Amino acid sequence: MSKQLETFKSNLEEFASKHKQEIRKNPQFRVQFQEMCATIGVDPLASGKGFWSEMLGVGDFYYELGVQIIEVCLALKHRNGGLITLDELHQRVLKGRGKYAQDVSQDDLVRAIKKLKVMGNGFGMIPVGGSYLVQSVPAELNMDHTVVLQLAEKKGFVTVSEITDSLKWEKERAGHVLDHLLKEGLAWLDSQAAGEPQYWLPALFSELTSRDVTPEEANQMTP
Repeated sequence: MSKQLETFKSNLEEFASKHKQEIRKNPQFRVQFQEMCATIGVDPLASGKGFWSEMLGVGDFYYELGVQIIEVCLALKHRNGGLITLDELHQRVLKGRGKYAQDVSQDDLVRAIKKLKVMGNGFGMIPVGGSYLVQSVPAELNMDHTVVLQLAEKKGFVTVSEITDSLKWEKERAGHVLDHLLKEGLAWLDSQAAGEPQYWLPALFSELTSRDVTPEEANQMTP
């Protein structure tokens, strides 16, 4: 078995040498190559040195991508509290790279974020509506917080009554979760909303993330 793995690894290195330009330039090709590596336990991102890094430059590619991700997240932290959708992060990274740079897929972003997560600097991913929210601050978020974020996904905000009705929680539990999101800067409170206060998640509301508006202004834009 070990001999077969060595043969496969040797063939993989030969494949990488032959197709290094496609691997570096084509996101789909890069995903397939990463999957091939995973089948034999090879992680071409594990080290900045060695065959894989020198041959493909993938270590440098993901390191530079990680730096870009950090820059985007820091630039928007004052607005979204450190949460951003993977879609928006992807768009902003592509915009920052320019049209002549290597193309970057969401799979590339996920891999780079996983490397940042290992460094222990607060990065992580929260599954929401078939995609992810990227967390770039070391806030303690448990399953309750994640469920509330998922509930707020469609409208960009949530209320205490929506949480209690949808999740069958007590008001105290809902209030505790929302208070934590407010304290961490991940939510904004619109206390003057019709009916009851609304807790806005700016990372989930495109109008808020694209330009500087208050929750009150955003509320007026929604039907």
